[in-house]
Amino acid sequence: MDKKKLVIGVIGADVHAVGISILQHAFEDAGFDVTNLGVMVSQEEYISAAIETGADGIMVSSLYGHGELDCRGLREKCDEAGLKGILLYVGGNIVVGKQPFDEVEKRFKAMGFDRVFGPGTAPETTIAALYEDFGIEAPKTAE
Repeated sequence: MDKKKLVIGVIGADVHAVGISILQHAFEDAGFDVTNLGVMVSQEEYISAAIETGADGIMVSSLYGHGELDCRGLREKCDEAGLKGILLYVGGNIVVGKQPFDEVEKRFKAMGFDRVFGPGTAPETTIAALYEDFGIEAPKTAE
């Protein structure tokens, strides 16, 4: 099976670099081909990288609370660029202040994101969702 390709990065003016590096290693260990764009990534950079690499999914990370503003319109731009149906995930501390996660999730799904992960989500949770969404059987782990 060909490895699924992911483009990951931290959107907007966010400079939180540690988490995205952890995710890169976790996704690679889980069998994905990962292009890490690093920090302060624009929507256009995600889209260009996804087109260039033939990505199957875009993972947007945001920790400084402005993810909602930074992510607005990304699905539409993906569609316009010929990436209709590309898997879009967002995660981290994506809104300002303490807001009920189910409401935050609804807003991001309304923006066209396939999955929304709150602060502190374990990489394993995201990997399990990727396996599910791509129809990949999770590797058997030794007991």
